[in-house]
Order: sequence, then structure tokens, then C-alpha cells
Amino acid sequence: MARQDHDEQDESLLGGGDRLGQNALSDDDSQLGIETEHASFKSIQRLLYTSHFLSTWNSRVFELGAFLFLASIYPQTLLPASVYAMTRAMFAVFLSSATGYAVDRFPRLSSDRIPNAESSTQFWLLLPLCLLAAAEKLGCVMNTIAVERDWVVAIASGSDDRLATLNAQMRRIDLFCKLAGPLAISFIDAASTKLAIIVTGSMTCASVLVEYFSIARVYHKVPELSKSKQTQSAEISPWLKGMMHTWLSGLPAYVKHQAFLPSFALALLYMTVLSFNGQMITYLIAIGVGSGAVGVLRGVAALFELSATWLGPILMKRIGAIRAGIWFLNWQLACVGVACLFFWLPETSRIILAAGTVSAVVASRLGLWGFDLSAQILVQEEVEPEMRGTFSSQEFALQNAFEMLAFLSTIVFPRPEQFKYPAAISACAVAGACVLYAVFVRSRRGHLLHLSKCMESTHRKKVRWTALGHESSDNEVELQAAAQTP
Repeated sequence: MARQDHDEQDESLLGGGDRLGQNALSDDDSQLGIETEHASFKSIQRLLYTSHFLSTWNSRVFELGAFLFLASIYPQTLLPASVYAMTRAMFAVFLSSATGYAVDRFPRLSSDRIPNAESSTQFWLLLPLCLLAAAEKLGCVMNTIAVERDWVVAIASGSDDRLATLNAQMRRIDLFCKLAGPLAISFIDAASTKLAIIVTGSMTCASVLVEYFSIARVYHKVPELSKSKQTQSAEISPWLKGMMHTWLSGLPAYVKHQAFLPSFALALLYMTVLSFNGQMITYLIAIGVGSGAVGVLRGVAALFELSATWLGPILMKRIGAIRAGIWFLNWQLACVGVACLFFWLPETSRIILAAGTVSAVVASRLGLWGFDLSAQILVQEEVEPEMRGTFSSQEFALQNAFEMLAFLSTIVFPRPEQFKYPAAISACAVAGACVLYAVFVRSRRGHLLHLSKCMESTHRKKVRWTALGHESSDNEVELQAAAQTP
């Protein structure tokens, strides 16, 4: 009997050991699964960043290079550069809805093939520059809508931390390319404009295969990207009919959406000449600033923009994306106001004008890109998956429309001495964006400032100082009484 009990005890111990072993194996399998998933996510990140880097690098190099090439041909007027840029923006305004329709309706990989093909062929035919530049602009818009607004959300798989990491890193890549790419092409252009054109075209043609291979690998590694999107209609209408429907119905749906105000405020910021775009580059060259110096100044501005990708997530984590957005936007308004003021100071030398304006514009980039990150988070969180492409395409169309108005202002005022008028219009646009976003903040939070908390803090300080005052008076009375006693 005792031996039977002993055997049963041994079996129970062995069974317990088996259960412990199974639990340990289960924990090991779980840990292995987490590590595998983490390694897969890291691999996807590297491929996504590689494709995005090559695409953004070529776009940024061409963006500045084209204006440098035009400025070398027409050094005393902003008109040719403005007409060129307005043509690009006009095509983007009228065809951005079509790109958004393609992103929402077509498979994700096919919608990303189109911008790669357009970017690679534009440099084979440089004669019709404006039309090819418009094609490049549309390819850039489609790539941004497809990858930054749609693919990134699918890759994050519902994880807020992953989404914030991907957004910040993609923005860092963009800003690094905005820093290094224009700096490199400006120094090459300072040596030889022909050499700069050859280098720009060669880099784009050489990188297109790597770019496409990387983004295709991302597509096959993320199952979510291959899933068809749910649309409101059961049948997919023909492409042309669907595109016309998007044009007619996309804007009302965009305006009625709850994320409209932050998106529209961001789009309004594109109506500016106070950034290192074509107009300001041409203006600086017209007043005697060399192309190499322009590249350095744009690089410094990009460093400020790059700092926003670190400061923005930190601030949003502490106070939220909504409040961080209004902080960044107010900073930009203050800096743009200072930059605009230098144009209206009487009898200002060109050196002081250039130094003061450039310094204020450089500082304003921190606010612009910080607000861009905040608005992007709000749009990604609130726009439905089946509407991301349509919503983003309307936003990009408005961005290009306001950018087109900015170029129109320098067509109306083409001489460098008239640049102060477009600068004033730019400051008014930033002020308008601040008002619109303030309306959004008040509608969401019920207030713009924590007045009650401020009043409570002031009241606590008054009580504390009053208590300290009474304590000081009591001490003085005790000292006087002690002095009077023999």
C-alpha cells in the first residue's frame, strides 16, 4: 500500500514536471514568435526605408536642381521659375483626385508602380521640361499617398507605437534628403550646370530598379497589403467613371469629414514663398547669394526640420497631438511674421534683409514640420481605411492649389524688389491656418487654454505668498518682543 502511494506520488511529480516542461516550451515558443515578428518588422522597415530614401532623394535633388538650372538661364526675374512651378502644381491640382482614386481602388503594389515609372522616364526627355516635371510631381503625390498614408498604417497593424516610429523615421528620411540632396546638387551646379543635370538624371535611372525591388518585397512580406479594400459599392465601376465620381463627390466628403480642419490648415500653409522653394531660391540668387550658399542655407533649414521629427513625438507624447499642433503652428506664425517684417523695414541693406529673412524662415521650419507631424497623426487616426486615398488626394490637391496661388503671386509680382508683397500674402496664409486650427482645437477640447488651471495655479501662489508674508510678520513681532525684554 505504501509502495503504491509512493509510485502514485512519483507519477504525479513526473506529470507535474511534464506540465512544467510544456509550459516552458510554450513560453519559449511565444518568445520565439515575438522575436521572429520583431525581426520580420525590422526587415520590412529596412526595405521600406530603402525605397523611400531613393524615391525622396531623387525627388529632392530634382526639385532644387530644376530651379537652379532655370535661375542660371534667367537670373534677373522670377517669372520663368514661377511659370514652371505653377505648371507642376496645376497638373497636381487637377489629377490628384485620380491618384487618390487609384490608391483606393487598385491593388496596393500596382498603385505604387506608377510613380516609379514616371520618375525614371522623365530624364530621358528634358526638352518638354514643364510637362515632364508635372508627371514627376504626380508620381511624387501618388507615392506619398500610397506609401505614407496607406501602406504605413497597414504595416503598423494597429500598433500606435509602430505607427509613430514609422511616421517619424519616414519624415527623418525626407528631411535628410532635403538636407543632403540639395546641398550636393548645389555644389555640383556651382562647378558646372551641365554636370549637375547629368548627375541628376543618372542617379534617378540607376536607382529605379532597387527602389521597385524594395517596395515589392515589402508588399509580399506584409499580408495586410495584399488584402482588397472594402468599398461602399458592391461593384467596382469602370476606371474613368469612378474617377469622375471621385472628382464630383470627393471634395464634399472631404469637407464634411471630422479631420477636415487640421488637414485644410496644413494645406493652407503651402501658400507661401517664405520657404526654400523655387521663388525664394530665385530671389536669393537675384540679390547676389551664390548657389553654393543657397544649398548651405537650405541644409541648415533642413536641420531645423529634422529636429522637429524628434521634438514632435516627444511633445505629442506629453500633451497630445492636438495641443502640440497649435504650439507648433503658433511658433511658425511668429517666425514668419518676423521674416515678413524685414521686407517692410525702410532703407534695409540687402545683407541685413537676406540674413534676417533667412534666419526667421529657417526657424519657422521647426513649427511647420512639427505641425505636419501632428496633423498627419490626426488624419491617420480618424480617416477610415477605405477613404484614406480619396481624403489624402483631396488634401494634396488643395496643397498644390495653394502652392499654385503662391507661384501666381510671384508671376504678378515678378521683380525681386516686389517680393515683399508675396511675403505678406504668405504671412496672412499662416495666420489663417492658425485660426482654422484654433477652431478645431476648441471644438475638440472646449477651450484653447487651461484657464481654470491657470487660475488655480495663480490662487495657490497667492495663498503661499500670503502665508509666507504672515509667517514673516510673526517672526518680526517675535524679534521685536525679544529685543524689548531686558
